[in-house]
Amino acid sequence: INPGNSGGALVDAEGRLIGINTAILSRSGGNQGIGFAVPMNLARSVMESLIRDGKVVRGYLGVIIQDITPELAQVFDLDEARGALVSEVMPQTPAEKAGLKNGDVVLKVDGQEIKGSRQLKLAIGQQPPGTRIPLEILRDGKKREVTVLLDELSPSELAANSGSRGPAESEGLKGVV
Repeated sequence: INPGNSGGALVDAEGRLIGINTAILSRSGGNQGIGFAVPMNLARSVMESLIRDGKVVRGYLGVIIQDITPELAQVFDLDEARGALVSEVMPQTPAEKAGLKNGDVVLKVDGQEIKGSRQLKLAIGQQPPGTRIPLEILRDGKKREVTVLLDELSPSELAANSGSRGPAESEGLKGVV
């Protein structure tokens, strides 16, 4: 990816569109480094939402989550560090209405295994508001299923969540995980 190629096509050896070039991380500022692209399936869903709704519409759950570390996996008696820990359920949100609680671990969304918090955010965000979606959670050592009716994040909540990022997020490539 050369500087200035952002928004351009990323194609495979057979000419199939697989992503949209976004950025490059380069020590020299040139085209040698790590290139980043938005996967085509995500770009397509954004495009379709813009055409259909005039804006990007995503499902909203209403939780603050974190990854399961190996230490937390031991505490929750998980065989591996997977899932997303619900650290806080926001009031009057789909999560609260569905009965999610602080300390729940989301293991699956609509049958799809959740490996970490980013995957949970993506799985929920790709669903349109108004979708009923089953979640497999771990609570008090027992797996159970809850069904959530997703909502849309209101503009005021979106503005409240778009504040400055902490150092951990702004330096995302230090010690790439």
